[in-house]
Amino acid sequence: MRDYLIRATAMEGKVRAFAVRATGIVDELSRRHGTTPTATAALGRTVAAGLMMGAMLKGEEKLTLLVKGGGPIGQIVVDANASGEVRGYVDNPQVDLPLNEAGKLDVAGAVGTEGFLNIIKDLGLKEPYRGSIPIISGELAEDFTYYFAKSEQTPSAVALGVLVGVDYSVTAAGGFIIQLLPGLTDDEISLIELQLSRVGPITAMLEQGLELETILHRLVPDVQVLGESDVVFKCKCSRERVEQTLISLGRVEIEQLMEEDGKAEVVCHFCNETFLFDKEDLTAILQQL
Repeated sequence: MRDYLIRATAMEGKVRAFAVRATGIVDELSRRHGTTPTATAALGRTVAAGLMMGAMLKGEEKLTLLVKGGGPIGQIVVDANASGEVRGYVDNPQVDLPLNEAGKLDVAGAVGTEGFLNIIKDLGLKEPYRGSIPIISGELAEDFTYYFAKSEQTPSAVALGVLVGVDYSVTAAGGFIIQLLPGLTDDEISLIELQLSRVGPITAMLEQGLELETILHRLVPDVQVLGESDVVFKCKCSRERVEQTLISLGRVEIEQLMEEDGKAEVVCHFCNETFLFDKEDLTAILQQL
């Protein structure tokens, strides 16, 4: 099933909703980075959040999510934009922990709770917007819920999930964000809270093959889809970009690389692609300096 995202409204415009299926994207990231199931779940949840938050942007706007919880996974980094493109990585893709007390992947144990969730938005202004909140859960959905409440003053319900098979392949990944806007009555809020308490895990609904619109209909009444778009993994690295990075090192460091290794090997954090520059390539770069 294809990866895609929908934007919707409900209850006469007093609810804003987003939902995303990112199974293919998360599976590709897992394969590229060789992540354990726990690391896959942590990265995949952040990717799902990034895609939905990217859908809140416009035009060329983009954002970066930085999760630094102090746990053994290290930092989680996800870039996303308004066009539905996303990339991401974790510092330690091999982190592996026993299942938690509920018998599930211990994402909170891997992420940690002694740190911060940082959101950086490039809105085309002179300075990017920066939001930061302490990590309160490490399970991530609760942390993004807290972020929306504290940094954007928008009460929200966030669900994020990744289901990993016994062969480490990703069988379901995605999430939803339900945001409560001004004008809702107490009864309407109670109705939404009741529906949220009744639905099962987002991964179960995705694995069943439910369409995103159907999932949102289970959460809030009168859902009206405003837009649907594909979401994709896309890295901006290229041999040309890496060459510019090497040029920025300067003559002395490039000559040192040639003398010590006879080559330069650069690996992209986001996609794990390797770019090899042999002695001849480095010589050509030196001639540009």
